[in-house]
Amino acid sequence: MGMSVTISAAAAQDAEQILKLQFLCYQSEAELYGDYGMEPLTQTLDDLRAELDRGHALVARLGDEVIASVRGEVDADGTATIAKLIVHPRMRRHGLGGRLLDAIEAHFAGEPAARRFQLLTGHRSERNLRLYRSHGYAPVASRELGPKLTVITMEKDADAAGVPAARSAGTYVTSA
Repeated sequence: MGMSVTISAAAAQDAEQILKLQFLCYQSEAELYGDYGMEPLTQTLDDLRAELDRGHALVARLGDEVIASVRGEVDADGTATIAKLIVHPRMRRHGLGGRLLDAIEAHFAGEPAARRFQLLTGHRSERNLRLYRSHGYAPVASRELGPKLTVITMEKDADAAGVPAARSAGTYVTSA
C-alpha cells in the first residue's frame, strides 16, 4: 500500500520547502520562455514569507515532504487571485494540481468577499492552460511582457466553481 498525499493549509515552517519546490518547478517554465530571471526563480525567502502572511497557501505532502503548493489572496473587489500552483515534477500527471486548485477555490469560496477567481499563465504553458480550462477558467485578457512571453489572464465566477464549502477547511487525503 502506498503513502497518501495530504493537502492542508501551509504553515510558516513550510516556507523553505515551498521555496525550494518553487525553484525546481519553475525551471521548465524558464526553459520554455528562455527567462531564468522570472520572479518565481528570484523570489527570496523573506518575500515568500510576506506573501504567505498576506494570503492563504496550501501544501500537499507525501509523508513529511512538500510535493505541491498553491497560494492566493482576495482583493477589495472580491477577486481571489490564485498563484504559483506547483507540483513536484515526479508527481505531475496524477491529478494533484487539479485537486490543489479545487481546494484553494473551496477555501476562497468560503470567504464572503470572493466573487471571482483569477489566475495568470504564460501563452506557451499548454499543460497549465489545459488544466485551467478543464476547471472552468476562460481567458479574459492577455499582456505581452516581452518578445518571448505573453501572460494570459483567466477567470471564472466563484458561483461557477461548484465546490462545496465543507471542503474549504481541514485536511484532504488522496491516494498518491
